[in-house]
Amino acid sequence: MPRRNIDITVPDLSGKRAVLTGGSDGIGLGIARRLAAAGAELVLPVRNRGKGEAAAAEIRAAAPGAVVRLHDLDLSSLESVAGFGQTLRAEGAPVHLLVNNAGVMTPPERQTTTDGFELQMGTNHLGHVALVAHLLPLLRAGRARVTSQVSIAAAGGEINWDDLSWERSYDGMKAYRQSKVMFGLFGLELDRRSRELGWGITSNLSHPGVAPTSLLSARPELQRDTDTTQVRVIRWLSARGLVVGTPVTAGLPALMAATYLDSEGGRMYGPSGFQHVGGAPAEQRLYKPLRDEEEARRVWLASEKLTGVTFPAPEPGVRLAS
Repeated sequence: MPRRNIDITVPDLSGKRAVLTGGSDGIGLGIARRLAAAGAELVLPVRNRGKGEAAAAEIRAAAPGAVVRLHDLDLSSLESVAGFGQTLRAEGAPVHLLVNNAGVMTPPERQTTTDGFELQMGTNHLGHVALVAHLLPLLRAGRARVTSQVSIAAAGGEINWDDLSWERSYDGMKAYRQSKVMFGLFGLELDRRSRELGWGITSNLSHPGVAPTSLLSARPELQRDTDTTQVRVIRWLSARGLVVGTPVTAGLPALMAATYLDSEGGRMYGPSGFQHVGGAPAEQRLYKPLRDEEEARRVWLASEKLTGVTFPAPEPGVRLAS
């Protein structure tokens, strides 16, 4: 049976500053349109300035009067992340919403970031960790909601602690799952630390289910010259309203997690349909790999070490509550 029309009402965001990564196409562009239409001042950090300009023009056309500010950001470069953070801190405006949506998926061959990390771990996880650290004063000033986009792939993922950057045994899908497990654990630990240390930040997770986006499409920069079989099947199903979502509906869980007053920290939101690949957004149980708080603390500390960023630490001898 074809899907019914699925939507949510985004609350008024006038006077709020929202930062969204990966907002120049796909799911992110749909999220960007809705945030801007709700009145948020939208900050779009983009890697490709041309795509960013096109996205900003599309958002302004859909929401006349929308305030959209473009900045340069390459999440695969810690130097670029630091530069973006410095720019926003110099502007001094509090950030009220941060949606960590950008990501890459399954390059056929192992690739690395500017800093030498496996590309998916470096972009999907470490780049966003560094981003949160550099924006922390602004997030605290805005008592921000931080929503981090994970994936249903995280349900079956694990962390390859013996070879985090997949130098000896690259498997694109396993590396992707790892990046999303690590990122999800970080987002949950961010919420715990904020509550324990009084940062005033609420951090939760979202996942888009399955929808036809550019993640599995031809991406020459990832050495993928043609669309994958998976994305061709997903497009066929999506066009017929079967099982999976669309780029528009896939963005709704992140919008719910980021903007609804009753969307809580430490929770995950995703599609509520069959196998959670499509359907209306709703709160969902955390995937099993995301429930281990000791593993989350280990990810937090390892991520600080790998990125070189630091977060305020608990007082000596104080252990965060489980």
